[in-house]
Amino acid sequence: MRISKYLLILFMLSSCGAIVNYDYEKSTDFSQYKSYNYFDDMKTGLSQLDNKRLMRAIDTKLETMGLTRSENPDFFIDIQSQDIQNQNNSNVGVGVGGGGGGGFGGVSVGIPLGGNQSTREIVIDFVDKKQNERLFWQAVSESKYSPNAKPEKREAVFVKLIENIFSEYPPKK
Repeated sequence: MRISKYLLILFMLSSCGAIVNYDYEKSTDFSQYKSYNYFDDMKTGLSQLDNKRLMRAIDTKLETMGLTRSENPDFFIDIQSQDIQNQNNSNVGVGVGGGGGGGFGGVSVGIPLGGNQSTREIVIDFVDKKQNERLFWQAVSESKYSPNAKPEKREAVFVKLIENIFSEYPPKK
């Protein structure tokens, strides 16, 4: 019984990672893409340092998948992101009531649990410029983040996020 409680808690904690949604052009032959680069005019919505961390994580992951960064690439990568402030509406209500002698009264207090959570949405597009800038693969991730995290923690978060994002690339048809 004790073990099952710990396993349940572990499962709940591990499932709180990034949510990633994928989309791709079904007619794409992904084996033809061997090299990539980033669009020069990307507006990622990230700080310069976070942008470098994210691109470094992507470069490392794509390299392990056999893709190389090139000045004359087979496809380009575009990255966009936005921060989303989620309101936490969870609270505990405490109430006191009374009555008698023809009179009724009551007091209620809501106590908020937790605080607002920062969420970042990152969209990564793979675009074939040779085919009239045709979008052929896209990943949209949404994950929690701490805007005040130390650089090492930010780097680790991006590495883990990119591992998760590219776990479904290339898609299995």
